[in-house]
Amino acid sequence: MVDQSTPEARTPGTAPGEAEAASAREGISRRRMLGTAGATGLVLGTAGAAGGYAAAPSEAAAPLTSLGTDRAMFHGKHQPGITDALQARGHVVAFDLTAGAGRKEAAALLRRWSETARRLMAGEPNGHDDTGVARDAGPSSLTITFGFGHSFFARTGLEKRRPASLDPLPEFSSDHLDKNRSNGDLWVQIGANDSLVAFHALRALQKDTGSAARVRWQMNGFNRSPGATAHPMTARNLMGQIDGTRNPKPAEADFDQRIFVPEKGEPSWMANGSYAVVRRIRMLLDDWEKLSGTAQEDVIGRRKSDGAALSGGTETTAMDLEKTDAKGNLVVPINAHARITRPDQNGGAAMLRRPFSFHDGIDTDGVPDAGLLFICWQADPLRGFVPVQRKLDRGDALSQYIRHESSGLFAVPGGAAKGEYVGQKLLEG
Repeated sequence: MVDQSTPEARTPGTAPGEAEAASAREGISRRRMLGTAGATGLVLGTAGAAGGYAAAPSEAAAPLTSLGTDRAMFHGKHQPGITDALQARGHVVAFDLTAGAGRKEAAALLRRWSETARRLMAGEPNGHDDTGVARDAGPSSLTITFGFGHSFFARTGLEKRRPASLDPLPEFSSDHLDKNRSNGDLWVQIGANDSLVAFHALRALQKDTGSAARVRWQMNGFNRSPGATAHPMTARNLMGQIDGTRNPKPAEADFDQRIFVPEKGEPSWMANGSYAVVRRIRMLLDDWEKLSGTAQEDVIGRRKSDGAALSGGTETTAMDLEKTDAKGNLVVPINAHARITRPDQNGGAAMLRRPFSFHDGIDTDGVPDAGLLFICWQADPLRGFVPVQRKLDRGDALSQYIRHESSGLFAVPGGAAKGEYVGQKLLEG
């Protein structure tokens, strides 16, 4: 869970689409287009005002902060929300098609969803029925990502086009899965650096479903806000550990091979796509926090202060698995989480982790319902997530402090070209 890093992502608004992003920073955000509440006298518009918004014409629009102007691109080779930097707020939600809804209804829904995603990621209001929840904000690094679950293909008569890589995950001994909060026909991931922008997107997509689909489950998460630390750094999780040091990096030569389905891969509609494993992992924080700092570090295999391996160096220094102390004991314990999850200990298995933390209140017994919304990306889960989780199942020191409570696997097709919608090659091919 810990020893693979948050993405070393491109800065939001840079390639691909640098020119478009630069334009966005200069003038496409809501506030630059429409003015700001208070500063510009923003009010509900009368009939004819775009999206029901209007700004006082006599006052200059105030610029957004850099956090608000940051924009991710909807159209592209890959869907957004995979290699983009972690955002401060996230929602993951699964939908099931309703009785009687099939391929035609699913295609119409993905067409609506894609257009809504394009508008909102550009910082535009969502047409005439926009709720105005995010009226004062810019794009705020909003990303919206769509995927298909195993059951989707039977419901739409597309079983022959279901990828072999979407076969159900095997059972693991650490699983305590709630079936009502697992799987689903359709999956949506939303991330943004502003909570209202993220909620606005969630509400818009939910309204778009109409009678075609219903929510199966929804989970909400968060990360540290950009700029909250003195310098960019790997995120921490709710155990206080730096979480994600060994993630594959986009600059690495084999990154695309590990994370994305190749251009000529199978099935063809998944070209440039990826597979997302989604797990709700509850952290047993009361038990964890009873451990001493040294004991916590032994469980993980890394220093809590800076994420460096217990064998020495900095966060990025290679772990020395053979190093021993004066008594001849391994410095990195044999069952340490960071040791077990290393790709070189799992046949080269690698996945791009892009999680959110969650806290859903306090149970009746006073225990926090908190942990990690684990989301990982790979070209093939049988070569990414599965071998690592099997290894963890056999003796990870962290396993007694966490509980896997829900699970899902989704096929996430490549990005949509301009004029197309996500999944068009599947639904119209």
